[in-house]
Amino acid sequence: MAVHAVDRAGEDVWHVTGSGDADTPGAAGSEAAGGGAPEADPLVLARQIAGRLQSICVSRGLRLATAESCTGGLVGHVVTEQPGSSAYYVGGAVTYSDEMKARVLDVPEATLRAHGAVSAQVAAAMAAGALRGFPADVALSVTGIAGPDGGSDAKPVGLTYVAIAGVAGTEVRRHLWHGGRSANKVRSAEAALQLALDRLGEETGA
Repeated sequence: MAVHAVDRAGEDVWHVTGSGDADTPGAAGSEAAGGGAPEADPLVLARQIAGRLQSICVSRGLRLATAESCTGGLVGHVVTEQPGSSAYYVGGAVTYSDEMKARVLDVPEATLRAHGAVSAQVAAAMAAGALRGFPADVALSVTGIAGPDGGSDAKPVGLTYVAIAGVAGTEVRRHLWHGGRSANKVRSAEAALQLALDRLGEETGA
C-alpha cells in the first residue's frame, strides 16, 4: 500500500493507492462566575456536520458505515443523534485493540506491525475493511491517541488519522490535537465527519 501526502489548508492529507476535560470544545467560557450556567454542548459542531452529511447521503442514496478506535463509537453516536439517520447509516465497528482491527476489519497484521495502529496505513485499511464488511457505499475510520498516556516522540498524544473509503477511492487525513482526552475524541469525530462531507460535497458540487 502506497501513501502519498498532500498539503491542504494546513492539514496533512494522504491519498492512498494500492491494495473529563476542561478544554472540551465549546466549553470555554460556558460557566458563569460562581458556576451557575450550564456548559455548552461539546458536540454542537459534530452534530451540524452530521446533519449536512445525512442530507447529502440521503439525496444521493449513499449508505455509510464507520470503523472507530480512539473515538470509541462517538462518530456513530453523533450520526445516529440525527432523526432519520437509519435512511443511510448501516452501522459501525468499534475496534479498540489491534486484535479486533485484524479480526473484525481484516486489517493486515503485517500493516499493524510495520506502521502501528495509529498510522495512515491502518486508518486506510480500517475504512476499506468497513466498506467490505458492511453493506455500505462509503466508510469512515478513526484511529489515534486520545491521551493522556500512550504518546511518544514519534507519535505524540493527540495524533489522529481519519480515513474515508468508497465513491472516489481512499483518502486519509492526519491531525494533531492539543486538548485533553475528551476534547481530542470530539475533534477526531468532527474531523472524520468533515472528511466525508468534503469528499461527498466535492462530488456533488456542494
